[in-house]
Amino acid sequence: MELSFKKASFKFLLAVISLSLSSLSSSYAADDVLYKPFVMAKTPAGDFSAVIASTKSALTKAGFDIVGDYSPYENAHVLSVTNKTILNIVKDEERGAYGAVQRVSVSNVNGKVQVAFANPEYMAYGYRFKNNFKSVRADLIAALGYEKDFGSQGLSEKKLRKYNYAWGMEEFDEPNSIAEHNSYKAAIAEIEKGFKSNKVGATKVYRVDIPGKDVTIYGVGLKSPKMFNKYQDDGYIMSVIDFDKEKHLAHLPYEMVVFGNKIEALNGRFRIALSFPDLSMAGENSFMNIMGAPGGINSALKAVAGGKLNDF
Repeated sequence: MELSFKKASFKFLLAVISLSLSSLSSSYAADDVLYKPFVMAKTPAGDFSAVIASTKSALTKAGFDIVGDYSPYENAHVLSVTNKTILNIVKDEERGAYGAVQRVSVSNVNGKVQVAFANPEYMAYGYRFKNNFKSVRADLIAALGYEKDFGSQGLSEKKLRKYNYAWGMEEFDEPNSIAEHNSYKAAIAEIEKGFKSNKVGATKVYRVDIPGKDVTIYGVGLKSPKMFNKYQDDGYIMSVIDFDKEKHLAHLPYEMVVFGNKIEALNGRFRIALSFPDLSMAGENSFMNIMGAPGGINSALKAVAGGKLNDF
C-alpha cells in the first residue's frame, strides 16, 4: 500500500511540474470544433422519481435498451443504455467495447432535477474510434431533448484522440491489467462469482456481450463498506470532484472489459480526467484530493475479477 501511494504521488508530482511549465491552455486553429464531455438534456416536468420514470420511458420508446439502472448515492440515478445500432458500430472498433454502453444521468440538485448524458462524440474521439458516434448523439438528443453541451471549456478532436491530463499520465491505450484467466469462459465465471460474493462493495450495474466476439463489458458500481477505503467509493469521489451546479454524474459507472481470457480497465488517471478535463491538479475540489482513487478503484476491480492485488 505504501509503495502504491508513493507511485501515485510521483505521478501527480510529474503532472504538477508539467502543468507549471505550460500555460495551462491549448491553442487551437480558429476553425477547430471544441467538444465537451456531457450534454444537458431537456428535463421533463415532475419530481425526481417521476423524471427517472419518464426518462426511462423516453429512452425505451426511442429504441434504447436499458441494461443498467443504478443509484450510486442519494439524489443520483444513472441509466446505462445500448441498442443494436451501437453494438454494430463498436464490434468493428479496436477496443470498441468501451463505447458499447451510453450513460444517462438524472440528478436532484437542491430540488431541481437535471437530465444529462455523456457526450458520445466526445467519448468516441477520446477512445480513438473510427466512427465519430454523431448518430448515437443525435439519437439520444431525439429521445431526451437538448439544452447545451457542458463539462469543460472544450477539447478538439485532435487533442481528444491523444488525450491525457498531463505529461506522465496514462492515455487510452494504457489500461490497467485487472486479471488473466485460462479462457474467456473462465474470466466471465470469475467476475460473476466476484460480484456474488460482494466482498468489496462492488455491484454489477450491467453486463453487455459484444456480438460475434469473446468480448464483454461490465459496468461496476463501487461503494466502500463502512468506508474502509473511501478512494473506491463512487459517492466519496464524486462529492469531491462533481461540485459544479451542472452535474457530471453520467461519468459513472466505471467499466471493466473482458477481451478473451484477459480483463482490463481504463486507468483512473485517464478515465476520471476524460470526464473532468478542467479539474485543477491541486487545491479544493482537485485531483490531489482524490489521489488514491485510481488505486482504490483498480484494487476493487481486481478483487471482483480474481486479479492479483499488487501495485497499480
